[in-house]
Amino acid sequence: MSGGEPLRVGNASGFYGDRFDALREMLTGGPLDVLTGDYLAELTMLILGRDRLKDPARGYATTFLRQLEEGLGLAAGRGVRLVTNAGGLNPAGLADAVRELADRVGVPVRVAHVEGDDLLAWGSPLPGRSRELGGGSPLVERSREPGGGAALPGRSREPGGGRCEGVLTANAYLGGGGIAACLRAGADVVVTGRVTDAALVSGAAQAHFGWRPEDFDPLAGAVVAGHVLECGAQATGGNYSFFGAHDVRRPGFPLAEISADGSCVITKHPGTGGAVTTGTVTAQLLYETSGARYAGPDVTARLDTARLTQDGPDRVRIDGVRGEAPPPSLKAGLTRIGGWRNEVTFVLTGLDVEAKAELVRAQMDAAFDAAGRRPAEVRWTLARTDRADADVQEEASALLRLVVRDADPDAVGRVVSGAAVELALASYPGFHVTAPPAKGAPYGVFEAVAVDPAQVAHRAVLPDGSRVAVAPPRTTREPARLPDPPLPAPLPDGPTRRAPLGRVAGARSGDKGGDANVGVWAVSDDAWRWLAHTLTADLLRHLLPETADLAVTRHVLPNLRALNFTVEGLLGEGVAAQARFDPQAKGLGEWLRSRHLDIPEALL
Repeated sequence: MSGGEPLRVGNASGFYGDRFDALREMLTGGPLDVLTGDYLAELTMLILGRDRLKDPARGYATTFLRQLEEGLGLAAGRGVRLVTNAGGLNPAGLADAVRELADRVGVPVRVAHVEGDDLLAWGSPLPGRSRELGGGSPLVERSREPGGGAALPGRSREPGGGRCEGVLTANAYLGGGGIAACLRAGADVVVTGRVTDAALVSGAAQAHFGWRPEDFDPLAGAVVAGHVLECGAQATGGNYSFFGAHDVRRPGFPLAEISADGSCVITKHPGTGGAVTTGTVTAQLLYETSGARYAGPDVTARLDTARLTQDGPDRVRIDGVRGEAPPPSLKAGLTRIGGWRNEVTFVLTGLDVEAKAELVRAQMDAAFDAAGRRPAEVRWTLARTDRADADVQEEASALLRLVVRDADPDAVGRVVSGAAVELALASYPGFHVTAPPAKGAPYGVFEAVAVDPAQVAHRAVLPDGSRVAVAPPRTTREPARLPDPPLPAPLPDGPTRRAPLGRVAGARSGDKGGDANVGVWAVSDDAWRWLAHTLTADLLRHLLPETADLAVTRHVLPNLRALNFTVEGLLGEGVAAQARFDPQAKGLGEWLRSRHLDIPEALL
């Protein structure tokens, strides 16, 4: 392993659409060895898939190219290597575009890319399909047939490409091995498709320190560092429950100083906004995770072993992370067009809100019956945003939201928008809507399946054009749930007061396909003693009635003074399906923090 100074890895993007000038800020704000950019998410893959349907040469995040017009010279002049998953569905195409840009701006760089994640493009068989792409056995023992939607022609870059009816994109989540191979071969810019978000960092660390595939502990530490960095400013005070404690108007982007043993310090460039504290790092560690075992393609990181300590202003040390062999299968994400949807939001102002809502619902139902084309799914939601005796009209108004879905675009088009328009002069007093009713639009569906790593052609395409195969892990282990650890001693009995949970706990929530997670951490040791015994899965269902009929699993993480809850099925078929007002569960944790319960006065 390489010793000496830590590897300084920064992040300049947490999603496709993040702050454009972050790449320049990170390159000019202080020393770095590697700068990563995460542009992909479940919804992004669907967007890129539709882009590729329009133009097979696209399918990558064009923002990255525009950032490089200035950033490439800055990176080359400072000796910073760039690693990004902006390649999306076409990493080879983006790599070629980077080379063309380098020639145009006069900055000679060595560009490499990682391929093989795109199961449609590279002829990998899809799980549970009657038509396999390029032959071979099914990749999993269990799967659900998505069905429906548009077909995407396979590309012919390699033999074996074909077509899979219904699936728009199908991508395996690769690990960091391909990235490491590219960097070891001298690449200045590494472009990938769908790797795990953390692999951008762990792959760079693997190359720098020379870790072997069986060096699970340091790999796990780097994966944890990558998970903290992957969402950009969320680690430096963005989207933070206690945002009033810091100036977060323009938080800086994070970086990790990674050591040869996998431990790291999370920090940011001097003079940038936001803050790096054990709280901000804890919040990001809990984001879009579930239990103690955080499984990935290279290693399963044990989140329950991570220790966080404040190591100075804007410096948080993470050490003690243990690693285990990765699972025997890879996660793959499939997206497809799920059908067509339409939406109308009626504004109900003043008195008799419930009666007004009942009237317009009855009128729309009658219109569907008269047309003989009732959409397959009709969902009404009344948000009581109104208040009595309001000084502002908007504060006197409630929102009645109608969402319809159907496989037939005609069933959610004129039959819905026309019926809503025709009520304009013939319904409740004060009738108006937030936007003119429109025709229906397609919506997407995300599905996660397990695939056999041996059937995925993970390859590094080096700067000289040669291809290097990345072998799947030799050792694997099913990441079974760990038994819950012992809880701390409960607080002594004492007086309580009704107050919001957020007075003593922070939260961060997010999405994984159709499931949501809510991580909740205590602000002190005594608050943890109370939280661990009080906030059960049953109490969470009570506090969040929308989860009452869903499976909720609680995971206990004492080192983080945290509980992590997984809520199955809350988001329907994923963010692209927009099944819920908050389709990515971003505000679910803050809703939980706003709920009142009996809290010991000693904590308040």
